Amino acid sequence: MKPQNACIAILNQLSDFVNHIHEEDYSKPVKTLSQSTIGQHLRHTLEFFICFENGFEKGIINYDKRSHDKLIENDKFIALSTISRIQQFISKNNSDKSLILEVGYDPDSEASVSINTNFTRELVYNIEHAVHHMAIMKIGIREVAPYITLPADFGIATSTIRYKEANSKTLS
Repeated sequence: MKPQNACIAILNQLSDFVNHIHEEDYSKPVKTLSQSTIGQHLRHTLEFFICFENGFEKGIINYDKRSHDKLIENDKFIALSTISRIQQFISKNNSDKSLILEVGYDPDSEASVSINTNFTRELVYNIEHAVHHMAIMKIGIREVAPYITLPADFGIATSTIRYKEANSKTLS
């Protein structure tokens, strides 16, 4: 599966669960997530995609410059609209445009390092980042919204799915 298709599938899973979660559960603090909300984890995930989208046009991506948009984390309908926009961005861009990734690891400085990258590499990074946060969201969903049935592969890396399948066949 091409990275764009994998990304769209992940965004579809996110959209599906957001469509089904009750509004009050979307922004309810979750004990097992240290009182963070499902909406906060989704916002964080989507903002990486937003930084990717915004940076794509400029040719420079910086994931540290997220807006921490409270509307995305508190309003599931704004989150759904954001997911739809990201899907359109991913679907229409299939070139491997060269990009620069700016990263900063010094907590006492705004200084950053520039790294050569490209569209596909950043798409892959966003997929992996999304899967990681989906695993965290799954814990929260099970606690505050157990009425939602998630796909078996929600928040599980493809390599883990393949590993489990291979091991289940050897144990049979």
